Amino acid sequence: MSNTGTWIQRTAQDWLVLTVLTHRSAQALGIVMALQFAPQALLLPWTGSAADNSNQRKLLMATQAAMGILALMLGLLTVTGIVRLWHVYVFAVLFGSAAAFDAPVRQTFVSELVGDGDMPNAVALNAMSFNIANFVGPAVSGLLIAAIGIGWAFLINGASFLIVLASLTMLDREALRPPERARRGRGSFVQGLRYVATRRDLVVILSMLFLIGTFCLNFPIFISVMAVQVFHADARAYGLLSSVMAAGTVVGSLLSARRDRPRFGTLLWSSGLLGCGFITAAFAPSYWTFAAALVVIGVAYLTFIVATNGLMQLSTEPVMRGRVMALRVGVALGGAPIGAPIVGWVADHAGPRWALGVGAAAALIAACLAILMKQIDTITPFAPLRERQPANPDIAD
Repeated sequence: MSNTGTWIQRTAQDWLVLTVLTHRSAQALGIVMALQFAPQALLLPWTGSAADNSNQRKLLMATQAAMGILALMLGLLTVTGIVRLWHVYVFAVLFGSAAAFDAPVRQTFVSELVGDGDMPNAVALNAMSFNIANFVGPAVSGLLIAAIGIGWAFLINGASFLIVLASLTMLDREALRPPERARRGRGSFVQGLRYVATRRDLVVILSMLFLIGTFCLNFPIFISVMAVQVFHADARAYGLLSSVMAAGTVVGSLLSARRDRPRFGTLLWSSGLLGCGFITAAFAPSYWTFAAALVVIGVAYLTFIVATNGLMQLSTEPVMRGRVMALRVGVALGGAPIGAPIVGWVADHAGPRWALGVGAAAALIAACLAILMKQIDTITPFAPLRERQPANPDIAD
């Protein structure tokens, strides 16, 4: 329910910037995305350490409450007609800061709920839940915008965070599987970087994530400018396109949940398929052809993202997971301040189809990196600490 509210807000925010606060400016939309994702990279020295050192349930409650309050505040500004573009910029930074602390702990909390044995399937099912909301949220947002206005979409999202807080409060704390905690101290983020630097598999995965996260994950720009500038769609049709792509991500998450464990080869074919989907979308002659291409993009994108999540968590020592996953989120989303304005500028000056071409090129280059890795499927699940020596000195006694 709360994820549905999140997608309702994302769609409404894009529509607010594109059609109310600007005259269809893809570049302004790119700036909003850049400001929202910049904290993922800027706050990396603290977000990963917080996930490794803190009580994960309590930290999640704090971040979710903060995002709910921000959504309510933006909703009030919009409903009262006070909202301006710079307000959206400020809230994008604040939302991004809360999400920067939320994302790594939310991902590592999965292992605390189910343990390492069920980790790959749990990650995939968690992604499926998120993307079912992605399927429903944009379509509902389009209907809400048309029926009662953009501001109410934000208010509904703010109220939805109460569901998350209630769920976290009601968890059986005795059944949780808390991981080993890293010792607090200076240099913990640097230790995480050193750990990753010694792992060629992690370096390649992060490199692929940077390319795809920087130039391919700008879906609000791609979908909105194609809907408005090329196919001249209204709010309902725009929301439907987002839901169509979400249908592809649900299929991708179901396929991922069927695998016993992710493999490096999955990254290769999914990034290649993602590039082909972008090429098809760039040349789509009609609204429905474009929608069909979005389904392919959704399947490939979700398969790639889930595989990187499972591979990095299973092959990383529990005491390092928070920092490694924070680095993963920072690399995947922190490139948006670079890529979103570039993609928005290309869409404004060369056309939306050329912007999709940028995404296609990035995905295909990522696939080439996977080919150059050569040792495909050499990543093995994490072995318990008692079976090998710790890779870093900060493991708690």
